Amino acid sequence: MSFSGEVREELGRMPGGSRPAMLAELAALLAFCAREELAAEELAGEEKQLVFLTEYPGAAQRLENLVRRLFGLELPLVGEAAAGGRRQQFRIVLCRGAEQWAALEAAGLPDAFVREGRTGADGRQEWLQQKLLRREICRRAFLRGAFLSAGSMSDPNRSYHFEITCRDAWQAGQLLLLLEALSVEGHWVRRRRSAVVYVKEGEQIARLLGLMEARKALLDFENIRILREMRGNINRQVNCETANISKTAVAAAQQIADIRFLQETIGLSELTNGLDEIAAVRLQYPTATLKELGSYLDPPIGKSGVNHRLRKLSELAEELRGNKRGVCDD
Repeated sequence: MSFSGEVREELGRMPGGSRPAMLAELAALLAFCAREELAAEELAGEEKQLVFLTEYPGAAQRLENLVRRLFGLELPLVGEAAAGGRRQQFRIVLCRGAEQWAALEAAGLPDAFVREGRTGADGRQEWLQQKLLRREICRRAFLRGAFLSAGSMSDPNRSYHFEITCRDAWQAGQLLLLLEALSVEGHWVRRRRSAVVYVKEGEQIARLLGLMEARKALLDFENIRILREMRGNINRQVNCETANISKTAVAAAQQIADIRFLQETIGLSELTNGLDEIAAVRLQYPTATLKELGSYLDPPIGKSGVNHRLRKLSELAEELRGNKRGVCDD
């Protein structure tokens, strides 16, 4: 099972909580997976029917459980093959006039979530369900229902990506406002006929799992995130050390080349001010660090002293090369 499926399965097994929280979660299930359709011919007198359709059995079972706990009613759940027969879909149909419809309508559902927002007195669209989401526990429950209905997550071993597919840009905007109220920064993008709200930052995704109360998934996610960060830190450290070793090797090779040039032209015995000593030590220990070279001298000197002497040798060698080129040019 995918990581996303494990999260959805854990959320589907959670207890419902308080009545306001269950109503908020039920509202999200309807908002993201239900749509109104004209009734079939045999139900033409009912005008319209509400169809809840999902590929996730946990979402359908959650809807059943919430309606049973909230209203003491059963829902007709039907499993059917999806187009092409590749996946099974779960379908619940509610007809106007039915007992279940009346119960949902009395609670402010389903019309408030199936239809688009009304225009308020200030000319802006308002979210009809905001009275259900005044408390944080209800916002968290709504987020849980939204993920159960239309959410997915990538495997955190590969990448960090959390998304919820919305009907349109308006619904995506409302979901972003909800995330903002929960201190989560989200973004949205159009994808075919839908709008997708997504979060890509690991810490923010961990917060989302905590808000939805997916405790096991959160623990697994954090363990994976820690391991990924440790691997990243180790890789950066190894790369840094490799770069330093490479830089040191290149510098040492150039120093040795300069010393050998001096040895062949003027001889190391002509060098003064301790340059002869450092030249001999560098030739004897070609891979030693500056600190190690300093410890081999008598008396020992520090890294800055060693670096100063080696730089003097390089400058002298470069000066002699320049003079030699000048003589040849003449």
